[in-house]
Amino acid sequence: MRGLATAVTRACRTGKSAGILLSALAGWLPTQSASADGERMLVFTKTVGYRHDSIPAAIAAIRTLAARHGIEIDHTEDAATFHRDKLSGFKVVAFVNTTGNVLDGEQQRAFEAFVAGGGGYLGVHSAADTGYDWPWYGDLVGAWFKSHPPGLQTGTVRFARPLGGSWPVAWRVTDEFYNFRSRPKGEAALVAALDESTYEGGEMGPDHPISWCQKVYGGRSWYTGLGHRPELFVDAVFLAHLEKGVLYAMSQSDDC
Repeated sequence: MRGLATAVTRACRTGKSAGILLSALAGWLPTQSASADGERMLVFTKTVGYRHDSIPAAIAAIRTLAARHGIEIDHTEDAATFHRDKLSGFKVVAFVNTTGNVLDGEQQRAFEAFVAGGGGYLGVHSAADTGYDWPWYGDLVGAWFKSHPPGLQTGTVRFARPLGGSWPVAWRVTDEFYNFRSRPKGEAALVAALDESTYEGGEMGPDHPISWCQKVYGGRSWYTGLGHRPELFVDAVFLAHLEKGVLYAMSQSDDC
């Protein structure tokens, strides 16, 4: 696993990530029968502010996870895709390490209509650092980014909703740990929390939320604050966590 993570980092830095990551992940992930649904997910990675070098790794990981369940992936950074007719072909839209105000007013309304019609939303890491001019989006994500401690740290994530099988309930991971402006809004259910006693700079107290899910505005929303580092997208535990989010957002599972 360490060798695979190193290959991912090098691939992302050289711009040759897509083929390398897809091959590595396809060979590493356990096989699973795909459904014949032919459902589609749009992965959106437009950035106006900070741009994460983990974006190529994230796209490759989601594409591979989705393929195991018969889900087709389209990737775009073109905000013009947020048109009612274009969005109608998708079951879920994933905001993956987006930053800033990425959609204009008309595009925002198109996405609101998509969710109101039963569409799903998947948010990864800086998806919570997006759309500050758009209160509806803040409610959809559940909470907006506030800050993070300097640099990367290793801390413990505790899964409130077990991943199942032999996956750990308490997981030591190195990443950039977000503080949020508030706890998740509405009826959001906690998926995973940070143990602030295991790292420096946490500001949200016990059960510091880092991932949650909810049914909101007629659709489904699943968010994880993890995903800053490219290496995380080849980590077995994180992939299991992300896969549950994909299935929940796609309405293929009620377990998030």
